[in-house]
Amino acid sequence: QVQLVESGGGSVQAGGSLRLSCAASGTGSRYRMGWFRQAPGKEREFVAAISWSGGTTYYGDSVKGRFTIARDNAKNTVYLQMNSLKSEDTAVYYCAADTRPVGGVQVNEVWYDYWGQGTQVTVSS
Repeated sequence: QVQLVESGGGSVQAGGSLRLSCAASGTGSRYRMGWFRQAPGKEREFVAAISWSGGTTYYGDSVKGRFTIARDNAKNTVYLQMNSLKSEDTAVYYCAADTRPVGGVQVNEVWYDYWGQGTQVTVSS
């Protein structure tokens, strides 16, 4: 069992920055992690993913160059640094864990078996 708790969401003006954190607890730590988001009336969207070592990352096209995913395995925490925020980044952000023993990154949400409760990010223009 893995528990994920996101924090760091809030309201910010366009052009600003926020850093989200996702603290993991439970059994094991060597699993792939990802961030997804869901805006009102829209489907959940892939944002970023990171391998268990942190050596490989991947980003959705809409956030590439503005967001950075990182992890600190000693703290069992994954981060999402969000810069140059836009109003279209407004959404509930979820972190997720893919606990299968495989390498690389995972962009498909169907393979993530644990999810956090989500944290709201609101960007005003």
